[in-house]
Amino acid sequence: MTTTVLAYFPSPPRGVWHLGPVPIRAYALFIIIGIVVALLIGDRRWEARGGERGVIYDVALWAVPFGLIGGRLYHLVTDWRTYFGEGGAGLGAALRIWDGGLGIWGAVALGGVGAWIACQRRGIPLPAFGDAIAPGIVLAQAIGRLGNYFNQELFGRETTLPWGLEIFYRRDPAGFVDVHSLDGVSTGQLAMVVQPTFLYELLWNVLVFVALIYLDRRFTIGHGRLFALYVAGYCLGRFCIELLRDDAATHIAGIRINSFTATFVFIGAVVYLMLAPKGREDPATLGGAVAEEPIPEPTEEMVTVSAPSAAAAAAEEPEATAVVREAEAAEADAPEAEVAVTSEEEPEAEEPEAGEAEAAEPEVEEAEPAELEPEKPETEQPEAGEPSSQAEEPESQAEELREAEEPSSSTAARWRSRLRRLNPRSRQ
Repeated sequence: MTTTVLAYFPSPPRGVWHLGPVPIRAYALFIIIGIVVALLIGDRRWEARGGERGVIYDVALWAVPFGLIGGRLYHLVTDWRTYFGEGGAGLGAALRIWDGGLGIWGAVALGGVGAWIACQRRGIPLPAFGDAIAPGIVLAQAIGRLGNYFNQELFGRETTLPWGLEIFYRRDPAGFVDVHSLDGVSTGQLAMVVQPTFLYELLWNVLVFVALIYLDRRFTIGHGRLFALYVAGYCLGRFCIELLRDDAATHIAGIRINSFTATFVFIGAVVYLMLAPKGREDPATLGGAVAEEPIPEPTEEMVTVSAPSAAAAAAEEPEATAVVREAEAAEADAPEAEVAVTSEEEPEAEEPEAGEAEAAEPEVEEAEPAELEPEKPETEQPEAGEPSSQAEEPESQAEELREAEEPSSSTAARWRSRLRRLNPRSRQ
């Protein structure tokens, strides 16, 4: 009876796929995915802390390019012999960032400079931005380590542990066979079984991510202290993982240079954590320059512009008064016109005799000044046999005239009240 023990796990057969003439590189793909995830998480956390939604993306336009350049520069400085030493790959290879080779220390350092520039332009505090984005950064690092897995790089020493990583030889398009061939395809020939240090760092970064989220919800952490916790936690794990790695690297006194970097950065993060203010920023300070833009004080140009406008308004005021007066006059004349129209529309009565007409005319003429004189003029008595309606007709016309004049005074009063409402100065 035989027992089969599941041991080791293989590395991917290739790290590059071609979509026509366009190469799709696993390393670059996972870096991009990590950046997107970090921005999504950071944007939600920034809004939860009181900031404006979308600010994280504006800052990322500065931080991400700076971070990529800083990460590449750190890799070139700490591994310069690979590119510029005797038999090195040369300057062209140093610029091919998609082939791998980004130092997280340089990426965070120079990316922080880009973030500082963007925060200054937006008027928001850099420590608060760091606290919001820190969990997303460490999770992005965990996702990026999958690119190292596809590239067959950053592995440790040979091991017999059951979770060891199988490394195979790869043949590139030129026919060159090597375990570090980034463009090659696995030949199926096993080269070695090593410590999967990429996996260790991936799991450690996920653990740091969970710890940061928990601590931020459990305690009130701000002023860059959560970002310092991320840096300290990552450096602690990276120092231990560096002791297991056996790939090519620059050494100082027999110690890998990344071990020195992790130690010094860890000390700096702990010191900042101890000296930084306790508590968290006031959400009102996260609005930035856009939310707190002061109202500009009036300048000489604004005063000069407002003076002609005031003069124009004063010039238009008499015109408005004249229009209102014309309206009053029109309303005053309206009742007379109505009386005239009414008298025209009245049915014609039977024409009286010539004597009767002459007697009626003076009565009408005397009826008009009746309103001014207190004494009523004497009216001639109609002749015997004439109908009484003809004698009373002039009196009814005088009454209509008096009634027609009364509405005109009330109409004028209404126009005056409207004028007072339209022009407040008329009340003074």
